[in-house]
Amino acid sequence: MTDQTALEAHVESGRAKVEALLRRVASNPDVRAGRATTHLLAAGGKRLRPTLVMVTALLGPNPECDDVVTTGAVMELTHVASLYHDDVMDDATMRRGVPAAQEVFGNRVAIMAGDILFATASELVAELGPRAVRSHALTFVRLCMGQLHEGMGPAAGESRRDHYLSVLSDKTASLIAESAQEGVYAAGGSAEDAAQVARYGEKVGVAFQLADDYLDIMFDGANTGKTPGTDLREGVDTMPTILLREHEADGTLDAAGQHALAGIAAGVQEDAALAEVVDALRQSAVMDETLALAKEWAREGIDALDGLRNQPVREALVEFARHSVERSA
Repeated sequence: MTDQTALEAHVESGRAKVEALLRRVASNPDVRAGRATTHLLAAGGKRLRPTLVMVTALLGPNPECDDVVTTGAVMELTHVASLYHDDVMDDATMRRGVPAAQEVFGNRVAIMAGDILFATASELVAELGPRAVRSHALTFVRLCMGQLHEGMGPAAGESRRDHYLSVLSDKTASLIAESAQEGVYAAGGSAEDAAQVARYGEKVGVAFQLADDYLDIMFDGANTGKTPGTDLREGVDTMPTILLREHEADGTLDAAGQHALAGIAAGVQEDAALAEVVDALRQSAVMDETLALAKEWAREGIDALDGLRNQPVREALVEFARHSVERSA
């Protein structure tokens, strides 16, 4: 059993070790390449995935081992690499409070820098053995499928909501679930505990992204480090716009929502038009509904922890889930 003070010390120490490893493996003897591959890592970030690895490692007998640190670095490298590609596809201008990589280096360099980081994560995960390699490969497939399906839109007969939640499960929740699961395995924990926290991670990952949908509209770039309304400009559905259309279809859309939909239909490529739609969305009930959905998914994640034997770990995971939807950035 781990007490809360020891847990916090373990997480803090582990994160510092992960940070040092990230700096080492993301740097490159080619100075120009190194500037690109370290761009987003140097900008900081929440490091949620390494944190989750450190917490769940306490379910195993060897939470201080090197494999746990390696696992944390693998998860963060994979996440950061995916951001390089996402920002190119979304034509985003900001990430983590700094210009997106393609704004600094151009699309081609940003894509290749992301590829290098993916490859670096693969090199690290090879140190963890065949089971970890296979698990990470399957997660990588899900990340790509989520991004692919987001661009393709719903299949015939599939609702926008179901399609979107499926995208979130693959694009965001898969890596959070893997982080929780692999923390257990890296520390020599049981398959039962790994499966339980993976189920938790799947739910919390969706909750996290739904909360991001809320934050993307309700807060400006100074809070989130990203350009507000990027998905609106790119015509990508998020939960608020899906709810707008659902309410429009059943005749329950409020006036602010009607104004937002009209603005979206008219086009939001210009900054002023985008700002007007964002302002209308902020006044619509769909934003509270989006946040309520995020909290519902977080509660389901917490419920998945029932029976987890290590109480301090369970409490830390509950707090992680709550913070995922109650944050302001």
